[in-house]
Amino acid sequence: MKGFVPKFKEEWKRGNMSSGCVRHTELSCQATTNSSTKRHGDSFYRLANVKPPAFYEYASFVDEDQCQEGCLRNCSCTAFAYITGIGCLLWNQELIDTVRYSTGGESLSIRVASSELVGSRTTKIIAGSICLSIFVILVFASYTYWRYRVKQKEGGMTYFVYYCGSSKIHKDSWKNGLEQQEISGLTFFDMNTIRAATNNFNVSNKLGQGGFGPVYKGITADKKEIAVKRLSSSSGQGTEEFMNEIKLISKLQHRNLVRLLGCCIDGEEKLLIYEFMVNKSLDSFLFDMTLKLEIDWPKRFNIIQGVARGLLYLHRDSCLKVIHRDMKVSNILLDENMDPKISDFGLARMVQGTQHQDSTRRVVGTIGYMSPEYAWTGMFSEKSDIYAFGVLQLEIISGMKISSFNCGGQGKTLLEYAWETWLETGGVDLLDQAIASSCSPDEVARCVQIGLLCIQQQAVDRPNIAQVVSMITTTTELPRPKQPVFEVQTQDQESTVSVLESVNHMTQTAIHGR
Repeated sequence: MKGFVPKFKEEWKRGNMSSGCVRHTELSCQATTNSSTKRHGDSFYRLANVKPPAFYEYASFVDEDQCQEGCLRNCSCTAFAYITGIGCLLWNQELIDTVRYSTGGESLSIRVASSELVGSRTTKIIAGSICLSIFVILVFASYTYWRYRVKQKEGGMTYFVYYCGSSKIHKDSWKNGLEQQEISGLTFFDMNTIRAATNNFNVSNKLGQGGFGPVYKGITADKKEIAVKRLSSSSGQGTEEFMNEIKLISKLQHRNLVRLLGCCIDGEEKLLIYEFMVNKSLDSFLFDMTLKLEIDWPKRFNIIQGVARGLLYLHRDSCLKVIHRDMKVSNILLDENMDPKISDFGLARMVQGTQHQDSTRRVVGTIGYMSPEYAWTGMFSEKSDIYAFGVLQLEIISGMKISSFNCGGQGKTLLEYAWETWLETGGVDLLDQAIASSCSPDEVARCVQIGLLCIQQQAVDRPNIAQVVSMITTTTELPRPKQPVFEVQTQDQESTVSVLESVNHMTQTAIHGR
């Protein structure tokens, strides 16, 4: 984009854009009373079809010209937008989570040094000539290629092989759900490279086992650590989930989402290559009697906030609107700073524009995290993820598993115990006693109440993710939650059948939980 360059170029080349951009030329900010921007040291670069950044300020200017001039006079103003029906919006800090769409969105005028926009007529003529030449070449090449295809078909059989490193991918691999244009920028790894990195998938490098298949640690030739998710050949759902995960996560970039480095397709072998998370998954700390001491309350509160921000990006701020559908502690990975990253997008669904919900005949997910409406009817929405986030939040606070919690042998579930604790003490007693000395009682009580609001039986009673983030990061008064549905599980967490029992003892069976 005009006026900006990657902050860390090497990271951008590797596909990691989370560090953002910096200005190519510093702003001079020579504000005067003259209304002509050409007399100033700074100008504006207009960017169309964008989602405006967060943290704007409303200004009472009556038209776009006044809005522009107001921003130009303020040395701290970095961008402005004049939106019909809303008015003038100004930004006075870094532009965070700005997304550009192919269509729709608003126009954002970003402040840049005037020198960045200077161009001569000669430059434009040369650029136009080059574009015209390229266009002619492309037309000629397209015609030649078309003639070649026609001759090939006349001769009988057409056959193509795509090359990725030294590996070959038949056209059928793409036809079965993975279109080339859907994964632009994705790196393909050669199978020999992955085998060498993982020591031929040695069991000593195995990090864990999920519904998709095993995950291995690998070290590349340049000493870079990677995590390799290998599609299990016995997984009937694996191929669809594999393709889904590639198409979704390759388009998503956020500091609280795990980063996909690339993939490898070699015959029947299908692998996803991710950045390696030093501290593995949250459950390895949270449910270990020794390791749980390493994540005191401040760290747990930071993890709750990070997961919420990751969900906010998926639901509201990304170029896609994504419902994860499998939020749980084992799908939250921790980096070297114990910052959380949401992983495993195999079950995720993308919804369009203003669409808020969808349904499926195949109910998939993890028992204990599935919302009542999803488990019972197959209807899922953003609020399904909110329910799972509420359960996850109560697990983080208590240090106890939703699938195996048993309060003093009384048969109470974690949700029931959390509700009773909130009624009796405001929720403070739900905190894992192993870290009680590090807690802020007010923060704990607030998080318990937010967790209960997230697990309300009716989806309409749950907050959306933007409201959840606001609740977590501010001290505004919280709504009073209603008594939630309590779940009684007849089998372990990986069971495919769960019975949900409500407070009035009506039951319903949910099939295909994972």
